[in-house]
Amino acid sequence: MDLTQLPPVVYAPTLGADDGTTRIRMQRMVDGQIALFVYSAMDRLADQYGEDSPWVLLRVPDLEAAYQDSPFDLLFLDRALHPEGAAR
Repeated sequence: MDLTQLPPVVYAPTLGADDGTTRIRMQRMVDGQIALFVYSAMDRLADQYGEDSPWVLLRVPDLEAAYQDSPFDLLFLDRALHPEGAAR
């Protein structure tokens, strides 16, 4: 996973878990791959997930740790979601 093209911090959408912990929200793509969509600014995240959507601020080491905990196949920066779940 090459993270050298990312800004120092990104915003990632999250999901609340039943135990009160926060999990990073990932998307299953139409081809079955798991994608993490991150955003360089809050307004970009809000455009995709809504103004009141939960989020977390991540540094590159945090993204690496997230990958170790829950591997993902694709990482998209500032990309929009199609309704069917594919990136555009």
